[in-house]
Formats: sequence, C-alpha cells, structure tokens
Amino acid sequence: MQQSAVPELAHTHTRPIHWLATATAVAAVVALSSVLQPNSATAAQTAGPEAKKTPAATTPPNPAGVDFPLQCGPVKAVVVKKATGDLDGDGSPETVAVVHCDSPMGTPPDGVYVLTRSAETATPRLVATLVNPKDSITVSDIAVRDGAVVGELLGYSTDDVPRCCPDVKNGAKWQWKNGSFVRSTPAGAHSV
Repeated sequence: MQQSAVPELAHTHTRPIHWLATATAVAAVVALSSVLQPNSATAAQTAGPEAKKTPAATTPPNPAGVDFPLQCGPVKAVVVKKATGDLDGDGSPETVAVVHCDSPMGTPPDGVYVLTRSAETATPRLVATLVNPKDSITVSDIAVRDGAVVGELLGYSTDDVPRCCPDVKNGAKWQWKNGSFVRSTPAGAHSV
C-alpha cells in the first residue's frame, strides 16, 4: 500500500456530530420555507379590499338539501328547474327553485321558492314562496332577468280539465319591492 503525500486531515472523516449538524440545518431550512411562502400568482389584477367578497357571498345558494314546505307523503321533493341572480340588489345572488313531489304518475303541481344564504352560517335558507303548489300550477320556464324572476306558468281553466293536461298559459314576473316580491302579469292569459 502506498502512502499518501498529503497528510490526513481530521475534518475529512465524518463523525456522528457532522450528520447531526447537517440534519438540523436541513430541518431548519424546510421549516423556514414552509412558513415563508410567496403570494399565489394570478393572471388577473386583484381588486382592492373593499371589492372583495367571500366565496359564500358570490356563490348562489344550492337548493340541494333544503327542506321545502311540500307535503309529498312517501315520495321526495325534487328540484326540477332553477335560476340564479341578484334579486334584491345586495350584490349576492339568490336562487329561484322550481320544486314538486316526485310523483310516478300525472303532472304534480310546482312550487316556486326563493333561496338566499344566511349571513351567519352561509347555508341556504328559504325566504319567499312565489308559487304555492296548492294553486295547481306547473312551471314551464323560469329565469332571472334584470333583477326580476320571470316565468311561464301552466294552469287549468276549470276543475273539469284533467290534471295531466294544463290548458291555460300565463306569463308572470316577480320584482323585489319594499321588502317583498310583487307579482305582475305581463300579458293576459291564453289557452295552450
């Protein structure tokens, strides 16, 4: 075996204290990097703090899971149509839900309900009934336009008309005024 011309250096041999110092330094860097993070990058400019809204305030309420005031017996209530928009001018969207009992036969009457989010819990809550299912009306179309709810309603001219086949069509519009929804009918009723 040939001897090295360079004398042995004491610091070139690793000892347990060296491994401990290296592991401590790496752990400190990892811990510090998890605390000091840069802001997320965005493609768009961010608005000032006065324009920011919470996600709950900008997301329309979801009607799933809401207990609607329907008496459906053994079947459940189903949401068949919905529309969203800001109806009261507060900057937060509301949801208009058309709901009826999931009847296996016939044409069950619809209820039209307005949902908003609770300010405290952000859960959907029912705030108005626009069409009561007891009125035996079916909703063929519903939308939110210019802060108003507009719909096409199908009904019956007499009690002798079979409940499967509505024979009267009405247009309706509900506008939020003075703390409640006010209904107006744009055009006269006509037969289907």
